[in-house]
Amino acid sequence: MLGKRFQRGFTAERLASITEPRIQKDERGYYIMTLSENAKVHFEDFYRFLEVAAAGTAREKIHVQEMIQQTPTENLETQSYYRAKAIICDLVLKTIRRFYTDGSNFGIIMTPWCFGTVILEKIEIYRDRISRGEVQDPNIDEYPYYVVKYIDEIYKAELLALFDFPEKAFKMRWQYSELLKRYSKVLSDITGRLNFVLKTVKSFGA
Repeated sequence: MLGKRFQRGFTAERLASITEPRIQKDERGYYIMTLSENAKVHFEDFYRFLEVAAAGTAREKIHVQEMIQQTPTENLETQSYYRAKAIICDLVLKTIRRFYTDGSNFGIIMTPWCFGTVILEKIEIYRDRISRGEVQDPNIDEYPYYVVKYIDEIYKAELLALFDFPEKAFKMRWQYSELLKRYSKVLSDITGRLNFVLKTVKSFGA
């Protein structure tokens, strides 16, 4: 699916031309030590994981759409259940395509479990936006409450099934959240120091 319609962001040819100390090569090909986990991830393995996940999710989306069509509209909760599954599939496919085609950010190369955590958090953010009425989505009808309800109930199990992960795959998600918080704090500290320097410089010139 992906390989036929989209091009990898970091092809072997491109990696060979990039001067970046974090990019190394061994007998299996090019790899990087990830920022979030300090784990060795081969580019080929990462892209292969995305391709397999995309193919499986696309098949599941087709099945879900068929079930939506076959379910009578008056069966509100059943419709909402399948619409929740459709929203999850759409978010997974959208994120996979973005990561697959990104050739400018080495931060998108990560382990499958870390990628799963990224999707998990994206769904939670999207779910909150739906509940606030901020989302225009064809899978949300006039009763978003039930769609949100089923997203809450099924999204973790759905992701585990789509990615063929064990339950423990999401146990360490705090690591990535904490890492992002630390990066944000560092950036805030740098910004604060720069503002202080600028104010000091201006006071000298006054």
